[in-house]
Amino acid sequence: MKITIGTYDATTRAVAVTFEQGEIQHHRSVNACHDKDGAYNETATKARIDDVARGVAQKILVGAITEPVPESEAPAVPA
Repeated sequence: MKITIGTYDATTRAVAVTFEQGEIQHHRSVNACHDKDGAYNETATKARIDDVARGVAQKILVGAITEPVPESEAPAVPA
């Protein structure tokens, strides 16, 4: 699985992460880790993201996360 980590957002105290496995891309925000003084801890956050990645990989495996259907192929939603 390829993992791309965005920059830390001090307002949300999170990082945007993209998980890619095959043709599937899953984007989500992951809560960042902080040290005892409240400073962003990049190493601990990376470890947390690795934990989240294992869950994402399992969800892809069981079909809970799938490749999105292109809008042109999506079924019409009744009004």
